[in-house]
Amino acid sequence: MFAKRLLQKAVHHFHHNLQNGSLKSSDLDPAIVIHYGIPSTASVLAFDPVQRLLGIGTLDGRLKVIGGDNIEGIFISPKQVPYKHLEFLQNLGFLVSVSNDNDIQVWSLESRSLVCSLQWESNITAFSVISGSHFIYVGDEHGLVSVLKFEAEEGEISRSPYEVSAKSIRESTGSSYPNDQPIVGILSQPSSNGNRLLIAFGDGLLILWCISEARILFLGGGKDLQLKDEGSNSSTDMDPKLPADTAEQQMGDKEISALCWASSSGSILAVGYIDGNILFWNLSSAASPKGQQTLPSKNVVKLQLSSAERRLPVIVLNWSNSHKSRADGSGQLFVYGGDEIGSEEVLTVLALEWSSGMETVKCVGRADLTLNGSFADMILLPNPGGMGFKSKDDLFVLTNPGQLHFYDNDSLSALISQQKMVSSVSALEFPVVIPTVDPSMTVAKQIRLPTGLNSSKLLSEVAAIMKTGSVPDSAARSKWPITGGVSSQLSRDKNTGVERVYLAGYSDGSVWMCDATHPILSYICYIEGEGIKVAGSSAPVTKLEFCSVTLQLAVGNECGLVRIYYLKSLSEGTKFHFVTETKCEAHDLPQGKGPQVRAAFSLLSSPVQALSFANSGTKLAIGFSGGHVAVCDMTSLAVLLLVDGVPSSSSPIISIAWKDQSFVHTAMNSPKQPNTTMGNSPEETIYVLSQDGKVNVIDSVTGKMICNRPLHLKESTAISMYVIEDSPSSPEVPNDKQQLEDSLKDTANTNEPAPDSSRVNPAEVELSLTETICPDFLMDPVVLVCCENSLRLFSVKSLIQGNKKPTHKVKLSKPCCWTTTLKKDDKICGLLLLLHTGTFEIRSFPNLELVHESSLLSILRWNYKVNMEKTMCSDDDGNIALANGSELTFISLLDGENEFRSRENLPCLHDKVLAAAADAAFKFSSNQKKKQGIAPGILGGIVKGFKGGKPTQTDSTALSTHNFAHLESLFLKPPSSDSPTSVPDNEVELNIDDIEIDEPLVTEGSTSSIDVISTQKDKLTDRDKLLQGGTNDDIKPRMRTPEEIRATYRKTGDAASAASQARNKLMERQEKLERISQRTAELQSGAENFASLANELVKTMERRKWWQI
Repeated sequence: MFAKRLLQKAVHHFHHNLQNGSLKSSDLDPAIVIHYGIPSTASVLAFDPVQRLLGIGTLDGRLKVIGGDNIEGIFISPKQVPYKHLEFLQNLGFLVSVSNDNDIQVWSLESRSLVCSLQWESNITAFSVISGSHFIYVGDEHGLVSVLKFEAEEGEISRSPYEVSAKSIRESTGSSYPNDQPIVGILSQPSSNGNRLLIAFGDGLLILWCISEARILFLGGGKDLQLKDEGSNSSTDMDPKLPADTAEQQMGDKEISALCWASSSGSILAVGYIDGNILFWNLSSAASPKGQQTLPSKNVVKLQLSSAERRLPVIVLNWSNSHKSRADGSGQLFVYGGDEIGSEEVLTVLALEWSSGMETVKCVGRADLTLNGSFADMILLPNPGGMGFKSKDDLFVLTNPGQLHFYDNDSLSALISQQKMVSSVSALEFPVVIPTVDPSMTVAKQIRLPTGLNSSKLLSEVAAIMKTGSVPDSAARSKWPITGGVSSQLSRDKNTGVERVYLAGYSDGSVWMCDATHPILSYICYIEGEGIKVAGSSAPVTKLEFCSVTLQLAVGNECGLVRIYYLKSLSEGTKFHFVTETKCEAHDLPQGKGPQVRAAFSLLSSPVQALSFANSGTKLAIGFSGGHVAVCDMTSLAVLLLVDGVPSSSSPIISIAWKDQSFVHTAMNSPKQPNTTMGNSPEETIYVLSQDGKVNVIDSVTGKMICNRPLHLKESTAISMYVIEDSPSSPEVPNDKQQLEDSLKDTANTNEPAPDSSRVNPAEVELSLTETICPDFLMDPVVLVCCENSLRLFSVKSLIQGNKKPTHKVKLSKPCCWTTTLKKDDKICGLLLLLHTGTFEIRSFPNLELVHESSLLSILRWNYKVNMEKTMCSDDDGNIALANGSELTFISLLDGENEFRSRENLPCLHDKVLAAAADAAFKFSSNQKKKQGIAPGILGGIVKGFKGGKPTQTDSTALSTHNFAHLESLFLKPPSSDSPTSVPDNEVELNIDDIEIDEPLVTEGSTSSIDVISTQKDKLTDRDKLLQGGTNDDIKPRMRTPEEIRATYRKTGDAASAASQARNKLMERQEKLERISQRTAELQSGAENFASLANELVKTMERRKWWQI
């Protein structure tokens, strides 16, 4: 008894120290390399109009960024918490998000990582980013507006002392408002350079706040709101013209649920309420410097989408200015909500027009867009097309689960212009890179092409030929408006061949083949399921196999049909062979672009469950669901044999492996035994695994069994089988039993002395060694059989001899559904398992010890779904591909130098060249805006040139990179009500003698008329500044008193000196006028030169790619 226990301890010591696998936990670092598709939990949208990037926030803590040319990225938050706010720092390369637990996060598009985060102490109820700046407004549940600034260089968020609190508002108004109501909306007023802020409170109170003056410009809404209703039945679904009835209505407390600006100048505000009403507020006269204003009720107009008493809250409002008119009083209002409770879920688009001052408001058109799925969010895409008043805004609508629909402005305008109600319009679906849902993906395979073969170059040539062809959604891709991001240099290099291939089979019989060498998938070819007129050709694909030597693709389906495609030469193979068990028919095929089917094998009506090419690619083994195995000759296109995979078994064949004669000789001739022969050994043998756990070895020529009897694992359902020829072995592995005996002695020496009656018998030890440790365990080759509940390792010798005892066995804690091997230095070093719980286990080889454990939930935020393993695949480098719903992702498991996962090879989500060009264009256009009218089109031309394709439009009005230095200085201190608000009228004085050109600026404390003029000019509109006049009363000439004249012009001295001084003044003034004229001419000439240069630059960029600059 003591000897047996001592032996067991010695054997354990032997296994632990001498058979450790070559895979260590330090070798592993799971990372998402590629992610395609929109998550099913998508809930909020954001858009960068300069970079043309779309951001999507989800309910599970993930952020998705989508660009053009198959460029997509995924960010995963440390917390699995939904996002409620999402905005880009436009053209700056950062994405800002707010989660439900009020964590403000800033993500870098360049590094694809979380830069910093700030945990807010209260519930964030409103969030806004000043366009083109690093400043962020945050509104909370206590009625406090805070200002944040993201410091890009330091990588942190700083909080400004500037705050707008409920207390400061009460002090300004002298009332009890807003009584700590939560802030439900924050909007920066357009054309105010961020100087004015619209704040909406939960009880309906609206405040227009001046940042620089720290005072209220407008106060409206709330429980005391009185307005004149635009008709007792102002529903727009019946009468497109709103009647003007003057019945006054007491609104009472009205809770705001949505708001947006309804004009490009910020003079009209659209506000949606929880009772389904929409109010338009006219703020055109809210800029009076005399103090705050409460607008008269005639400047508030109510709109109702339905006349029903119970209506849905207005959830989302968006406004698009009309591109057909220069007037600011027309456009389209996009509304979700406001209809009768219980009505069909639609998105309403209204075409509205109003006169100056909103005296009359007309709804000239209405369209209801039927949604495909429940509404999640919508966003408008600025699309000006080069000129400001011709702006066209396209529409993105996000619905559940993870569906993105695009509506272009032209189709929406055409729909609204119809006289009768139209409830639908064709929307452009998101063009997925690899389809997973429509049609549904049924199987996938990933192949790493071996080095030294010509297959990589040939596949590159196939991809180049097929690039000019069409794919099913090529038309949708050409119209898709998202074009952002930059591909890596390596992925653009045409000299790099195809090193990794990704194959996907679908329910309609079609197959996609993609180049997965780089982190951007590119198409090689598309194979239709109905390409041949053979029964069952469009059945769902169940198995794929690719031979990298001969470039043959085998496609098996549920009807038992196996199609063979030859990719080596697309111009050959005009003959199609239809092969059955008894005959072979040859048919002519018309020549066409793309892979041509060379043959179709229809041997059985049982679904194909396994496919495997021989090493040379001359033979193909087919495993059927009924338990049969067929071997076909790929040269003569004939059936060599069709036998039972396992005798007396009808269980599906799930795995087939080929090995040649030398492999069997190596297994049978142990170093411990003299060489033996197997007689007439077959050229190649086939290892077959059935689903019920039976393993058989058969001759590929005769179909006879080579093993004495099939191995049967009765208690488990088999998952996969791997026949390993060159498993890694440690140099410390013993080659004889002497080392094990030494281990036994060392173990015995460490124990207490035993009684004489229990001393170890050497003969017993020798016998136990022989029975316990099989020498074949230390030798190659081996067979690894993976079952649902266990892993078993067999030597090939014992398998052929019929020995059922595994050399090593590991029981799994949870059922397993999918496995794959991992290689390092071209040798198998580990095993990856996916359990039914969604957990990944990575085990070393050959000892099969657990090295690392992770889960789908922690890596991807996915939950395991039934049959998910059918679309999982991997290559030899530890890269696995998974599909879930509309998502497809590639994960790299092994750490170290890997071109596939290298950050330098990932596509860049932020185009620095475009950002610099856009910023320079904005700055230059702002300087030339007074003299030239070409500024709005400058950026569009530059972006068009850099993208090298169709014009990329941006909203120059919303995106101008203004000088925010004045805001930064204001935000450095708390707001003060005693800030200078305006210049008194009696201090305005315009004198040409005060004009200074190319001279030092006056000091800050100076009270010269230059300060007066500059202050006055800040209050003028662009048109007033351009025309040097306008209707502002503050700049009209006025009568001055004699005292003012004497104080200004009285001089000391005699008349001669006064005359001389006057003459000098006149000469100085003449010189200043000449210098002004000269500078004007120079500016005009410079503007003309710039216009010419911009046109030449656009033409040059249209002919060149951005990386050629």
